[in-house]
Order: sequence, then structure tokens, then C-alpha cells
Amino acid sequence: MKLVKSLLACSALTATAGAASAEDMANEMTLVSWGGAYQASQIKAYVEPYLEMHPEVKVTWEEASGEAVAKLRAMDETGNVTWDLVDAVASDAMRLCDEGLAEELNHDEDLAAAPDGTSASEDFGDLIVSDCFVPQIVYSTTFGYRTDLVGAEAPTSVCDIFDLAKYPGKRALQKRPIDNMEWALYCDGVAKDEIYNVLGTDEGVTQALNKLATIKDDVVWWTAGAETPQLLADGEVVMGSTYNGRLFSAIAEQNQPIGMLWDMQSFDLDGWIVPAGLTDARKARVMDFLKFATDTQRLADQAKYISYGPARKSSAPLVGKHADLGIDMAPHMPTDPANAGNVHIYDYEWWADNRDDLNAKFEAWLAK
Repeated sequence: MKLVKSLLACSALTATAGAASAEDMANEMTLVSWGGAYQASQIKAYVEPYLEMHPEVKVTWEEASGEAVAKLRAMDETGNVTWDLVDAVASDAMRLCDEGLAEELNHDEDLAAAPDGTSASEDFGDLIVSDCFVPQIVYSTTFGYRTDLVGAEAPTSVCDIFDLAKYPGKRALQKRPIDNMEWALYCDGVAKDEIYNVLGTDEGVTQALNKLATIKDDVVWWTAGAETPQLLADGEVVMGSTYNGRLFSAIAEQNQPIGMLWDMQSFDLDGWIVPAGLTDARKARVMDFLKFATDTQRLADQAKYISYGPARKSSAPLVGKHADLGIDMAPHMPTDPANAGNVHIYDYEWWADNRDDLNAKFEAWLAK
């Protein structure tokens, strides 16, 4: 329950120089993220301000966070680590840390304290789920739907995804077992607090896949967060899962006829890992940037551009209106009480232990 409370509190609503001198730091960084509206918020909130202070630095982006584990494993095997800082979900960060592919950090020494002097470890609190992980945001995977294609009664339950009679048409689901398996079991009658116990058995995996099979022929499988908003905008799907910030962008910034279905939204954490094996100069530059990019003000600034809750407690009071639209951001946060009546707390530790096995079973099921 401590983690749940931290997740809800974090978004309810001085940059400090690194230890190395400028001469000791590399002047190029390759940052890895997810693309789209989220990456744009990172650029606006802390990359552009950092580059204003350090015009000698060149930043290159790769949109490959979804493949972070596989690619860093491959880089380690070849001894050629080309990434400097990687945005990763918590479960992937834990796997990379366990495998020695991410650097362990001293959060209080490597990161900025809060403005009132509160240490970074206390300010981030229970959201530091790995010695290698620096949390940035609390976000959720949830569903959007076309308001003009669902009839007179908009969907209110995640289980409406499985109701083809009431809501005919294509669905968009992420091409992975995470979230899909949990939603399937929940909508097949499994209590929320029993989902991972059931999913940990062969029978539970079969039950989840059988439930997903009831809509399999009507699913468009996505791999990039931008796909579902585009599929909804084009009317190719009636409803689909994606990250809540992507849906916020489509609704608030693009005025698309899309509604949000918050029921059983899946809470998760996203943050940075530093790949193991960097040269001293590359690591010095990355750590200087990381200290800047994860301070209280920078994380609050990111929340002005996208509806993800900042991971630092001290950042939440600094979040107000959208930087461009001028709208209050609080009602669009996944942790807002109006949106968090029935949430699913994604168990990243369980998935860190079981991801490879479930991936194989899910891919085999997809291929049938």
C-alpha cells in the first residue's frame, strides 16, 4: 500500500553542476525515449534548457525505449554501447539492473535535493524501485474511444472492450502480454487482488489468452504509442489502449472526437537508466545532465506539456496549467481522484521476473 499511496500522492495535485569539470565531459549524448508527445515534453522541459546552458553539447535521439532490454543486451555482447541515457519503464529498468546492464546510482549524491533540502531519495520515496532507476513520471495505460462511434451510451467499464455486441468494431491493443492479460482475467471474473496469483499458473495464462481470443479477430495490435490515437482519429478502431498522455494530446491539443475510459487504467512508472560500460567522459556528461533533468523544477515543467504526474513529491505543487493551452492539468492526470476510482497497479516486479516466459507464450498465441 505504501507504493500505491506514493503513486497517488506524487501527482495529485537549481540545477546543480556535476562533480566533473566541463573539460572532462563528452560533448555528445544519445538519448533514448518513446517519441511522440512524451519525448516532445522531455525536449521542452529539460533538454532545451540544458542545451541553452551548454551550447557545446549535441543531443541525438533514438525512439527505441520499447526495445531497450534486447538492444542493451546486444550492445553488451558486442562491447559497443552506443546509448548514453535510456528512458525505461520500471520493470525493464529492474531487469537491466539485475543483469548488470545499467549503472547503480547513489540517488542522494547523484541527484539534486528538493528546494527545501529534502534528499532526492526521500523526495522520490517508494518510486525508486531499483538502485539503477531514476523515476520521472507516473503514467497509465488506459483506453480511448471514438465518441461518435460508440452509440448513445459511452463505455464506462474496461470490460466493454470485450463486448463486441454492444460496441462492434475494431479495437487497438498493445502487442505485448502486459496489461492485456490482467484486463482479460479481470473481465473473466478474477478479483483484482488475485490477478497475479492466477496469472502465475499455466491455467491462468490459458484463461487470459482464451478471453483475449474472444476479440482477437477484431484487434489491431500496436507497438508504438502514437498508433492508437492515429487509428482512433482515422476511425479505423472504435476503442483502443495507449498511454494517457497520448490521449490527452489527441483530445486537448488536436480536438479529436475521442473520450477517455479510465476504468482499470494501469498505473506504471517511467524513468531513466544509465547504461553500463560508458567511458568516463560520456558518463560524466550524462550524470551532469541527469542531475539537471530530474530536479524539482524540471519534472514540474514536464507536467506542463503532458498529463503525466511528476515523480518527485516537491514537483507536484509547482504543476498548474498547460504551458500552451492554459488549461488546468490536474483533471487530466491519471491520479486525479475523478479518474482513479478503479485502478490497476501494474506489478513491475512480477513482470520483471516473468516477462520473458509470458512474452514467448503470448507470441506463440498470436501466431496461431
